[in-house]
Amino acid sequence: MDQVRLYEPGSTHVVGDGFHVRNLFPSNEIDRAVSPFLMLDYAGPTFYPATDQPRGVGEHPHRGFETVTIVYQGRVAHRDSAGNSGVIGPGDVQWMTAASGVVHEERHERDWAKQGGTLQAVQLWVNLPAADKMMAPRYQTLVCEAIPVVPLEGGAGSVRVIAGEFGRAKGPATTVTPMQLLDLRLLAQHRAALTFAAGWNVALFVLSGQVAVNGSEPVTEAQLAVVPSSGVPILLEAQADSMLLVMAGEPIDEPIARYGPFVMNRQDELAQAVNDYRAGKMGHLD
Repeated sequence: MDQVRLYEPGSTHVVGDGFHVRNLFPSNEIDRAVSPFLMLDYAGPTFYPATDQPRGVGEHPHRGFETVTIVYQGRVAHRDSAGNSGVIGPGDVQWMTAASGVVHEERHERDWAKQGGTLQAVQLWVNLPAADKMMAPRYQTLVCEAIPVVPLEGGAGSVRVIAGEFGRAKGPATTVTPMQLLDLRLLAQHRAALTFAAGWNVALFVLSGQVAVNGSEPVTEAQLAVVPSSGVPILLEAQADSMLLVMAGEPIDEPIARYGPFVMNRQDELAQAVNDYRAGKMGHLD
């Protein structure tokens, strides 16, 4: 079986004033092991009291990658300089391809903020190959009802297919590089075998429950299991009802240069991104 490495959150911080997050990477310095994924922030579960001023993150830029936001509890509103806007709630996914550059904000949805409640979400950053980093930005709202659900064999649970294929289902997300993004529910005392392409990187993030991966010690809430796929099935055994986010993808074997909200291949490209943002070339919000 493929070797499993386990990770705890490498850092905790607050994004803006509305997202208390635990970071799994890049804080654990496992970039190459999880490529094409660049970042995983786990927000919550955090209770926010009622307010007339929605919390969140104000205007900020991105270039060179995609942001993927999956909401489990609460409601999040988005708007950006390309004219896109939307609200996602439990089970919904927002897939924003920043690419050549976009400015956006993410806040608690206004009516939800007025009532208060618990927010639980994951945000992923997904890298783009050098050839696609300067493509035109795009935005996808994937509502819960549009995400197919595949039952696991033997009544073991179910898989929501956000991106890529699983079983006979294809996820609604349009991706730049080959990947699978799966929302997995596995019932206590049940097993599942997941197979991915040889050479892909696989990471399994546990939101709740307790799962052994290829016979590992139990992986519990807010822990990450990383497995390089050799094409052999990855075996999951649940000791309790469990919920996992499964990320698998073809690695992007290129240099990575980061600076805050920009991810490029070279330092001069980062400098250009900063200059372009300051010059207003990524737009602004009204």
